[in-house]
Amino acid sequence: MAKDLASKLGTGLKPQQFIDSMEKNQEQFLDWHNKFEWENEDVKYYFESLKNRDDLRCLILAADWCGDVVRNIPVVFRALENSGIPTEVLVMEQNLDVMDQFLTYGGRSIPVVIFTDTGGYVLGKWGPRPKHVQAVMAAFKQENPDREAADYNDKLQVTRAEMMRQYGEGTGYQKVIVQELRELIASF
Repeated sequence: MAKDLASKLGTGLKPQQFIDSMEKNQEQFLDWHNKFEWENEDVKYYFESLKNRDDLRCLILAADWCGDVVRNIPVVFRALENSGIPTEVLVMEQNLDVMDQFLTYGGRSIPVVIFTDTGGYVLGKWGPRPKHVQAVMAAFKQENPDREAADYNDKLQVTRAEMMRQYGEGTGYQKVIVQELRELIASF
């Protein structure tokens, strides 16, 4: 994992700038954003209490064409919006140098939510999707190492369908993301 992203701090898009710049999936992104609800006041208070810390920064590798970004980043934005943590989006295609330091199973999977200290030292990361959804892809990658196999794409489609089932129809997955972010932030 990368150690130092100091040169990237202050170069990304603010959350609202990212939303405004979306050429694809903006309506769906805003729909998930507007459906967000805090699980309870304790969880909301935890994120608000982060204002007492001025040592954290958040960089998010994302792109508007990615379904996982459209589904997951509204949750990250909402969780962090009152946290006082400066949050910026690095559009993947313009930041491949960063992307290639945060590969998932050797591939460019987004979003990647990266927390750093004020000097850009990487403290931890989350993404590209909740652990229980990611586990489906992990199993697929382990069972299908040969991308050139005749049935690779068919199996990948089945895997993607299962990942959608794991996300579920409603917003329940959002609570999972908030919990995973909370656990990550609490670890540093």
